[in-house]
Parts: sequence; structure tokens; C-alpha cells
Amino acid sequence: MKLMSCTDSKVEQMFQILLDPKETDTDKKQKAAQNLIVLAREEAGAEKIFQSDGVRLLLRMLDTGREDAMLAALRTLAGLCSGHRSRTMAILAELEAPRVSAMLGVEHEQVSLAACNLLQVMFDALKEGLQRDFRGKEEALVLDPSKELKLLIGHLLEMLTREGTSAHGHDNTLNLLIKVVPRKSPREPNNSLTLWVIDQGLKKILEVGGTVCEAPGSLPATENSRMSAAVLLSKLYSDLKCDAERENFHRLCEDYVRSWFEGHGLAGKLRAIQTVSCLLQGPSEAGNQVLELEGIMESVLALCASVREVDQLVAVEALIHAADKAKRASFITANGVTLLKNIYKCSGRDSIRIRALVSEDRSVLFAVASTLVNCTNSYDHEEPDPQMLELAKYAKQHVPEQHPKDEPGCVRRRVRKLLAAGVVSALTCMVKSENPAPTNSCRELISRVFLAVVEEAADRGSVVAQGGGKALIPLSLEGTEVGQAKAAQALAKITITSNPEMAFPGERIYEVVRPLVSLLHLHRMGLENFEGLMALTNLAGISERLRQKILKEKAVPMIEGYMFEEHELLRLAATECMCNMAMSTEVQELFLAEGSDRLKLLVLYSGEDDEKLRRAASGTLAMLTSLLPQICGKITQVTAHWLEILQALLLSPNVELQHRGAVIVLNMMAADREVAAKLMESEMLEILSVLAKEECDKPRVAQAAKDCLAQAVACGLIKPNVNGE
Repeated sequence: MKLMSCTDSKVEQMFQILLDPKETDTDKKQKAAQNLIVLAREEAGAEKIFQSDGVRLLLRMLDTGREDAMLAALRTLAGLCSGHRSRTMAILAELEAPRVSAMLGVEHEQVSLAACNLLQVMFDALKEGLQRDFRGKEEALVLDPSKELKLLIGHLLEMLTREGTSAHGHDNTLNLLIKVVPRKSPREPNNSLTLWVIDQGLKKILEVGGTVCEAPGSLPATENSRMSAAVLLSKLYSDLKCDAERENFHRLCEDYVRSWFEGHGLAGKLRAIQTVSCLLQGPSEAGNQVLELEGIMESVLALCASVREVDQLVAVEALIHAADKAKRASFITANGVTLLKNIYKCSGRDSIRIRALVSEDRSVLFAVASTLVNCTNSYDHEEPDPQMLELAKYAKQHVPEQHPKDEPGCVRRRVRKLLAAGVVSALTCMVKSENPAPTNSCRELISRVFLAVVEEAADRGSVVAQGGGKALIPLSLEGTEVGQAKAAQALAKITITSNPEMAFPGERIYEVVRPLVSLLHLHRMGLENFEGLMALTNLAGISERLRQKILKEKAVPMIEGYMFEEHELLRLAATECMCNMAMSTEVQELFLAEGSDRLKLLVLYSGEDDEKLRRAASGTLAMLTSLLPQICGKITQVTAHWLEILQALLLSPNVELQHRGAVIVLNMMAADREVAAKLMESEMLEILSVLAKEECDKPRVAQAAKDCLAQAVACGLIKPNVNGE
């Protein structure tokens, strides 16, 4: 009860700060708003706000008209409604549908987006109630939300043509309708909501889609409004189930276009043609049927010859979409090519000239990315099974052969030409593009090209210099799974051969860790695992902060797992990575854990035939024995061959291995007299005595050996010779 009363008190204090007109501390208000939003996202906090008359207080915040207060109120209400049907219906009854839908149309973009999010949450909560199967007493307690759903959608449709609705309001309304009206899956039997929206609001959607921004009295719209309307129309059309429903859709579209085309003069024809363009971009079947109306195509060509630029722009864009059908393409070729050429030569606006010349610019990113993937041959290739190839040849079946231009040498020459032409700068601009923003599929293609251009180590420096490293980070964090993996692998290749602090300056270097760790997952290919480990090895050797970031991403268990791999390169890369990670205290403590084979594995790897693996494992042992004296005694317990392994290190022809072995022996002797005695009782004394005399050839090894003998003298295990040595 004390805890609950404390929560009540905090909620009340937050509302007092937010509603007090005399409160001028902006930071204090922002903190109170953020606390309220965070509290509403948890079920206990949301229920407490709701029970504490919070909805009425949130409505008061909306009434203030201040943007910060409205944003906080809308986001808090979204938290209260999220996943809770009864609370949503209660809030909707108090807030009222016209009011919440009207907030979509405000000029302030962030407030409009917050209202859109609140409505989305409300729709999800209400529709979840329709899908659940309530029985018995529970059924009697739950109200039917279908009425509220239609009421909300009805107000959204009204918003599309209501005077005063902002351009952002139109876009958010259309996007919301796209998400909530059509069925999620054709398996759902009921499409009544779609049919109701078509009957009640199709003409309103067409009115937004047919808006000509430059024309007087047109609805406010952004450059995305018509495309959003086209997507919504396409979704609604795809949700229809039979020919009768589609015929009704076609009839409504034809009636609307005809109403503008006949009796409204030139402005009406312009509006009708713009509507046809919208339909052709969305439900093209309906758009093509409307194009069959008498006089439409002739009017399009006539408007191309208009002296007004707005007429030319609308008409030429309609021709682009109309030319998709072979029949109309022939008509345009026969009647309009000369006119289009004249527009291209004479028009002063590039937007009209480019439309007269090609397909619309929104598709250019995907087209360019696809072309670059083909040029770099960076699609995934599956090697055919040799047995299946032999079987196909025996059966006299056609066996596809690789094109000569797809051979590695040819591909390499093409990549070199693309790099010289500035392909990295172009790819970087494509990633940054906001209008149009690249789709996930397009991002995947860009990632494939990036991976192809960093294949050669010599090219990676120029890729980084042109901004490739910076562009790869967002590609590795968002998009398709394949696209993220390709971008992460490209980052790994750069990190392996370049100085990471130069390739990713400042805080950017910490953003690289997560993509690299993603390459360690078991479903990734062996090459991706190997390159991810090598890249993380380089990062782990830079600073403690980077090692902490790698730890935070939970990479250490995966690195340990690859230390047990049968593949020698993966095993080596993982051991080298662990060697650098062992500089962190948290990792060092793992080797002290009881019942763990981590230390045993390092000792055994120090005696393997693979020289690189021995070097990595013995280096880790040398560091651990220096930092944690208690590990020195455990080495003698993990395997019966520990002494043989240490002697083999000291007798190795490799000076680095000898030095690592001498350091390990020195640390063990300094840490435990009993261990030192075991070492001196063996052939180790003779080996160290020989190494201590090789000062000229191996000064570091000789000094370490001398230190070992001096430690033995200090422990009283041996005596100095006559000369005091």
C-alpha cells in the first residue's frame, strides 16, 4: 500500500507540473511528460493513471493547445490503450471520435503523427476483441466494438475532404486506413469493413488522389499524398472477393472520373486525368478500365500541348502510366511521340522534361541498384551438385553454363571501372536518399554491391574515404536479413584490413560492434563467422570501452563456442579474439570458474601443431598468469601434460613461442613455491639454463629465463654457481 500510494503521489505531481500555467521550467515539464509516458507503457502504471482520473487530466492537457503538452497527452493515452480493449472503449467514449480524429489534421507534424499512433493503437485493441472467442459470463461482460470501429473509420474518411485538414493530416489518415481497413490475410472470411469503406469513402479517397497541388482551391497535399492514396486503393481492390464487388468498385471510379471530366471545363479534365494516374499507380485494372472512357486519352494528348506547365506535368505523368499497356503504348507512339519530343526540347522544367523522356523517378533507385548488382555479379550463387550434373549429362538434359563475362576476372575488371567512376559516392547518396527512401529490397541490393567492391583489400581504403564505412552501418542494422548480413560482412572486411579508428572515427566505431557480432550467429556461413571474429579481434585490441561494448552485445559465449570448432581457421580466429578480450576483468574471471574447461583448452592449444594457434593460446596464458596469480596453480590441475606443453614451448624454434613459454613459467614460479619446485625438479631447470646463455640471439627469451632462475634461487630451490650467476 505504501508503494501504491507513492505511485499515486508521483502521478499527481506529474500532472500538476504539466497543467500548471505558472510553471516555466521547460526541463522540468519535459521530464514530467517523459515519466508519464514511460509509466503508461507498463500495465501497472497505465492502470494507476486510468484509476486516478488520469484521462480527464490528459484531456485538460490536450485543451491547453501547447504542442509539448498535447504530444505528452497523446503518447500517454496510446500507452493506456495499448493491448487493453475495455480501457480503449472507455477512453474513446470520453475523448470522442471526432475530437481524436480531428487532431490528425493539425498543422504540427509531430502532433499529427502522435494522434495517428494513438488511433492505430485504438484500432488494434478494438480489432483484437473482434478476433477473440469470448464465452459464458465473459461474453456477457464484453461490448461489441464493431460500432466504434466504423465510427472511427467514418470520421477518418470525413477528414480526407474536410476543410482545414493539413497536408500531413491527409497522409497520416491515408496511411492509417491502409493499416486498419483491409484484411491481414485472404484466409479471413469477413471483408465487410472494406466493402463499407468503398461505399462510404471511395470518392473521398479519389479526391485526395486526384488533387492537383498547383490548381486553385485544391486540397493540401504532400508529394507522397497521391502515392498513399494509390496504395490504399490498391489494398482495398485486392481485398475484394468476387466479380460483383469488383464491378461495383469500377463503377464508382468511372462515375467519379466522368463527373469531373464532363461539365467542369479544363480544370475538371485536369482533375479527372490526375485521378486516372492515381488509379493506374494503384489498382491498375480499374485505372485501365477508366482510360477506356470516351475522350480520356485524346484529352491527355491535348493537355500535353497546353502552354501551362501544370497541364503538361499532369498529362505527361498520365502518359507514363498509360504506356504500360501495349495497346495504349501503340496509340501514344502513333499520336504523341512527336509531341513528347517537343516537350523535352522546349520545356523549362526538368520535372516535365524527364517525365517526357522516361519512366517515373521513384523507381530509379531500385533500377540502378539492380543494374549495379548485375554488373558486379553479386547475387548469391549455389554450386550445383557434381553428381546431379553427371546425371543430367547422362540423361542428355541441358546443363546451364556460366557466361564467360561472369568469370572472376571479368567481374573484377567491371568492379574496378565502377570504382573509378565513383560508384561508392553514388551508393552512399542512395542510402541517404529520403525522397524516395530506398525500400528494404533496394537496401539489400546496395549491400550486395558494397560487399562486391570491398572484396579486394586494396580497394577498401578508397571505399572508406568516399563514405562507404559510414553508409554501411545503417544498412547492417535495418532491412532484410540477407541485406543486413551482406552489409555486416562488408564492415568486417573493412575492419580486418583498415585501422578501425580511422575507418570509423569517433563514436561511430561503437556502432560497428553489433553488426559484427551478428556474423557470429550459428545460421551464418563459415566465412561470415571467420571474418566477424577477425574484425572483433581488431576492435577488442583497441580499448577497454570497446571490449565492454562487445561484452554487452553478449559475444563472449559465441566466441568461446568457436574455440571448440573443428575448422582450424575458425578455431584460430576465436582464440585470437579471446586473447584480446581477456584484457577485460570480466573475461579473466571466467577462467577461474569451477567446472569450466576454458583454462584446459588454452593449455592444450598451447601444445598443438598449428603454430598460430599455439601463439594465440600461449599469449592468452601469459597474460592471464600475469594478471591472475591464482590461475598459475590451476594450470597444473587441468591436464597431466601441462609440463610437457610448457617444455615444448621453450624448446620451439619460434622465438615468440619461447618467450611466451618463459613468461608463463616465470609467472607460475612467482605465484606458487610448490609449483616452482615441481618445475625445478624436472628438465625445465636445464632448459632454462641453456636459454639464459643465448643473450646475443634471443635477448628477450634469455632475460625471461634468467628471471626464472633468479626466482628459483630466491625460493631456495637452487643455488647460484661459483660466479654468482
